[in-house]
Amino acid sequence: MLRLPGASPRTPGHLISAADLTRDDAVLILDTAEEMARVADRPIKKLPTLRGRTVVNLFFEDSTRTRISFEAAAKRLSADVINFSAKGSSVSKGESLKDTALTLEAMGADAVVIRHGSSGAPYRLANSGWIDGAVINAGDGTHEHPTQALLDAFTMRRRLVGADAGIGRDLEGRRITIVGDILHSRVARSNVLLLDTLGALVTLVAPPTLLPIGVEKWPCEVSYDLDQVLPKSDAVMMLRVQRERMNAAFFPTEREYSRRYGLDGQRMARMPDNSIVMHPGPMNRGMEITAEVADSDRCTAVEQVANGVSTRMAVLYLLLGGAVFNSTSAPAVTHSRASSATEESK
Repeated sequence: MLRLPGASPRTPGHLISAADLTRDDAVLILDTAEEMARVADRPIKKLPTLRGRTVVNLFFEDSTRTRISFEAAAKRLSADVINFSAKGSSVSKGESLKDTALTLEAMGADAVVIRHGSSGAPYRLANSGWIDGAVINAGDGTHEHPTQALLDAFTMRRRLVGADAGIGRDLEGRRITIVGDILHSRVARSNVLLLDTLGALVTLVAPPTLLPIGVEKWPCEVSYDLDQVLPKSDAVMMLRVQRERMNAAFFPTEREYSRRYGLDGQRMARMPDNSIVMHPGPMNRGMEITAEVADSDRCTAVEQVANGVSTRMAVLYLLLGGAVFNSTSAPAVTHSRASSATEESK
């Protein structure tokens, strides 16, 4: 559940799933991120909003972009940041999530940004009563990664609609294609949910072996032919082939995968002139995307990293009550879908 400013300190807001967000919630976050992006252009890139607050980055999985992005976001809002890595900590000695959470609570954590290898861990932390602070899901297993979806939507809106023209607007009618390892991708799941909420039309393109069971119930279309979908795509998001999760022969060879589902210069030329190429990173250059495409002006991978800081600043700002908003602009969030989705993944 996500509660914006005005929530009781005893019932803090959380961001566990992209399904937690209504259309108005998502647009409010994107608009706030736009304001945060303007702060980044100032000589002094800090706001005093969260001075005295403590944000803990609780990472049970290796991460570079997400952890540094959240750290930069919290520091730009003047929060105190504690980075907690499972490696070299009591977790590696067998400490449970509960005991770790109780330790953080004793330290006075106002928000916990958690990345965990088990789907449902952030939901468990948020609803266990172990911690009173806000919980933000920074990626759990193969379940979800909601702030990645938000920064992706922010990048799409800026590129396809415009920074100033996009204020207050969603992605109604935009055609977004997500290509690659959907089966193991928490980024894909969160993007499908959020983009559907924002009115976009999403198509998943992947080998049948890399599509999850039940994908036909997702709010999107499915195709196995990348060349057929490209000419009508406003944005094409290439997903990394997650070799570390590949415990079966999901496709014959890397060369075969690249031939069928990789994006090269010839394929990019078939896309509409104003369309963009996205990648959540890190890239496998030469496999799902060629260097020619990755280094082109149409690829937003570097922009997504910068936009990630602005978007995560917006999430922290709203969840921790950094401003007083009109109650009509911060609607109550329905979270029944998120709860059920998370329970299924546990």
